[in-house]
Amino acid sequence: MLSENLHLTSKKSNHIALRFLILLGVVSLLTDITAKGAQSIIGPYLAILGANAFIVGFVAGLGEFIGYSLRFFSGYLADKTGFYWFNVTFGYLINVVAVPALALAHSWQWAALLIIIERMGKALRTPARDTMLSHAGLSVGAGWGFGLHKMMDQIGCMIGPLIVTVVLYLKYSYQQSFLILFIPAITAFIVLLTARFLYPNPAKLEEEIPFQPNGGRTKLMFYFAGAAFVAAGYADFPLVAFHFNKIAMPDIWIPIIYAIALGASAVTSIVFGYLYDCFGSRIFILLILFSAFFAPFVFLGNFSLEIVGMILWGIGMGAQLPLMRAIIAKRIPIKERGTVFGIFTTGYGIAWFLGSTLMGILYGISIPLLVIFSTVIQLLAIPCFIAGFKSK
Repeated sequence: MLSENLHLTSKKSNHIALRFLILLGVVSLLTDITAKGAQSIIGPYLAILGANAFIVGFVAGLGEFIGYSLRFFSGYLADKTGFYWFNVTFGYLINVVAVPALALAHSWQWAALLIIIERMGKALRTPARDTMLSHAGLSVGAGWGFGLHKMMDQIGCMIGPLIVTVVLYLKYSYQQSFLILFIPAITAFIVLLTARFLYPNPAKLEEEIPFQPNGGRTKLMFYFAGAAFVAAGYADFPLVAFHFNKIAMPDIWIPIIYAIALGASAVTSIVFGYLYDCFGSRIFILLILFSAFFAPFVFLGNFSLEIVGMILWGIGMGAQLPLMRAIIAKRIPIKERGTVFGIFTTGYGIAWFLGSTLMGILYGISIPLLVIFSTVIQLLAIPCFIAGFKSK
């Protein structure tokens, strides 16, 4: 009887955790309709406002760098204060304001500032949100839980560019596209407030787990190094969109291709999350081999190969961060998790910034050289992950 009661209690707890994951997934879905819808046209929009390839790459990289580097502080403060919901709420509020305001930008400098502000909002909310997700994710399977959230996130990423596509097809402007994206942004904020009301203390969804201080953290150092190599070699989409614009791809096709890539990302995030729960973190090797070769297809191929390359790009985007978050969630105790999430994403963002800036420079010098850099540096992540698997 006691065993049966424990089983029923555990099953009820899993259902509650799943509902919380879905609510935060809906928030991310709606938020990324806004963010990725805007991002799908940021490259051409900056070009219209007078930016060149270096500026596009630099702004994209700087935005990611600031958005990631500030997570070290926001994650640490969330752990020390326990104000996880405050960080998450205020971070999403910034998204509601910053993206629609792009419609009012009359120079690339003002647009760049708003892009950076939007990334700062994400920096504030992400470590705290990931910590809350980990409480629920460990109840249903860390890889699957983070994969489910990423899948919903990527569905929003896919819908956003499609909305922008329709707006542009109807002959509306980039500015009007940004204004329309206010609708999903404010809806996401309302859903977030609902989740906060229903789940004021998400930590109750998780029991404290045993922690192995030496092996777990040693492995994480290798994983972090591997993730940094992957981030440095991953071209941000504004630079890809800038390239598509320069080779005279019709404007309407750029967000469509982006949506295709994000659709692939949505599917593979939950698939790789499930495979991680079943077979462990060695699935990283397979993931890198899939995604590392996107650059030759995207920057050197014809139209069909560009689509193939963007699908490979989407596979990597969909599975890398969820798996890393699952690894952290399983190896770091509750009270330190926000800090470690912040440290990880800070290093990831620094690598992304340096890589994006360099690829923006290389684009103006030699596209084949850009392709070589992107592919090789991602493949260098494989030895790091292997070392992490073998470390004790």
